[in-house]
Amino acid sequence: MTADPVFAHDVAKFDGHSNITMAAGERFMYWIWTTMNRPGRYLVSSGMLGRHRVVDHIVGHLAAIGVDHIFGVDGANIEDVYDAAHFCPDIDAVLAKHEFSAATMADGYSRSGAGVGVVAATSGGGALNLVAGLGESLASRVPVLALVGQPARTMDGRGSFQDTSGANGSLNAEALFSAVSVFCERLLTPADIVSLLPRAIAAARIGGPAVLLLPKDIQQAHLDAGRDDNDADGMRAAIGNPHPIVAELRRVQGRVTILAGEQVARDDARAELEELRALLHARVATVPDAKDVAAADGGPAALGVTGVMGHRNVAEAVATSAVCLIVGTRLAVTARGGLDEALAAVRTVSIGSAPPYLPCTHVHTDDLRGSLRALTHAVRHRGRPAGPRIPGAGRPAEMTPPPFTGPGVRYREAMAVLDDVVPDGSDIVVDAGNTGAAAIHYLPVRRGGRFAVALGMGGMGYSFGAGIGMTLGRANTGRPAGRTVVIAGDGAFFMHGMEVHTAVQYRLPMTFVLFNNNAHAMCVTREQLFYDDLYSYNRFRPSRLGAGLAAMFPGLAAVDVSDADGFAAAMGAALDIDGPAVVSVECAADEIPPFAPFLTAAPAKGRGVDQISLAEENLTNVAASA
Repeated sequence: MTADPVFAHDVAKFDGHSNITMAAGERFMYWIWTTMNRPGRYLVSSGMLGRHRVVDHIVGHLAAIGVDHIFGVDGANIEDVYDAAHFCPDIDAVLAKHEFSAATMADGYSRSGAGVGVVAATSGGGALNLVAGLGESLASRVPVLALVGQPARTMDGRGSFQDTSGANGSLNAEALFSAVSVFCERLLTPADIVSLLPRAIAAARIGGPAVLLLPKDIQQAHLDAGRDDNDADGMRAAIGNPHPIVAELRRVQGRVTILAGEQVARDDARAELEELRALLHARVATVPDAKDVAAADGGPAALGVTGVMGHRNVAEAVATSAVCLIVGTRLAVTARGGLDEALAAVRTVSIGSAPPYLPCTHVHTDDLRGSLRALTHAVRHRGRPAGPRIPGAGRPAEMTPPPFTGPGVRYREAMAVLDDVVPDGSDIVVDAGNTGAAAIHYLPVRRGGRFAVALGMGGMGYSFGAGIGMTLGRANTGRPAGRTVVIAGDGAFFMHGMEVHTAVQYRLPMTFVLFNNNAHAMCVTREQLFYDDLYSYNRFRPSRLGAGLAAMFPGLAAVDVSDADGFAAAMGAALDIDGPAVVSVECAADEIPPFAPFLTAAPAKGRGVDQISLAEENLTNVAASA
């Protein structure tokens, strides 16, 4: 038998010596083993016996439904997914710095309108790091598929490294991930993937993360080519009868106000919402995490944003309505703050994938786009309602935080700069906290752009990964190329800001705007208002984030600025750079943002957290960050 140089190389790697003595049969069997286990050997495209691995099936199926990116962090029990992605020309595997950020990349990818976001993580700590990110996707009902590696089944309950089988006292990954997903299954045989993968995707599309637990031996096992199952066991989008809403809208004798939510974005129903709004001559307000679902130039119909970071005129508009139509949102506390009294006094109807957190007539739909079309058709078919035309109106009525004259750039001033320089078509991703409240309240959506913020769990550092996912997902939405602007505080940066390196690695068109107040500023404000300003655990030593990042990542344009003129000049330059850029702007931890609970709570001795009055709910546990 002619010596195979690859075989000789593999033997040397295997044994550590170049002169190894093996029987001919052993050499042949080892040659078979090394050949058949080279990467891609069982890809369908290779034509080898019509067989492929489970991971090849997964990646091929994802590509077939339009997924073009997988986000994750590599590791021994997920590396086969990366191997399969390498040989799939339609899939790019993106390496994050942390699994939380990989999960938020998948979340941001989905929020961009690109479809189901996919995240992959290895076993053990890598898998556990997904939980916070998947929790956000669950709370916000964002379609995400998580591929989670595990050790081989043969080692279940036998003390294997990173055992999460639940056997013999080990951590039970299925129980854990079931709590942060709408679907969670562990593969027990290779054939399971044929039915479980489409079922997981169908569940995610209805709204929320789906998790597949993939033991290492299952990933590497082989399937017969061509085996696929697109039947998701009847998991189809449910659409309720809109008749109760049609009847209510036909009876209306006054103005209609629409409160639009995140499902409008998830189901890509913006155009359908606007068609219905125009037919009803309705005014529209959006919940904070659906700021981009109403037209950017909404004119007199646009009321602004609801809730604790919202605009004062929304409550008045609801209170003076004949009917309030809630579309695609449950109206959680952050979105409903200040509206309970008005909503209780108005006839309220709802359509969406889950009923709101208030009594009303609700019609269920998992396909809001189709349901809004049907609703519009039914209302139009029975004659246009006699509601009044919308009078002219100015900008949404802003809150008035107390004036502040300390160092740095004020929130309102900084957002005005961004409004001036960020071009139409740009996507904006915002972290929670003081910075996020200011951006949601003051900064309009760009025409043709998206505006994303994570308020389901409000995890700090979300925006860095989500911005990357939104940037990479954009091309898959059919929208023209554009830039993504990430707005975050320094506290969020210290948690997950090293994903800036990921943007550098892939030369992504992103501008990171870091509001540096050297603090977890929302927590500082809480200490001042509710704990007599006697101490602070939440102030940091000063940092120069721009200078630090410029030194850390050669070639990255990163600067620090401390005044509005410098901020405007730096942003103008950063938005024109081919690739990522960072602008760190100095602001003050002691400035109070446009956040209703802080504006209704006067700093006074003995004032407790339970004295914030926003209807029946205590808003003091809203996520805090810089």
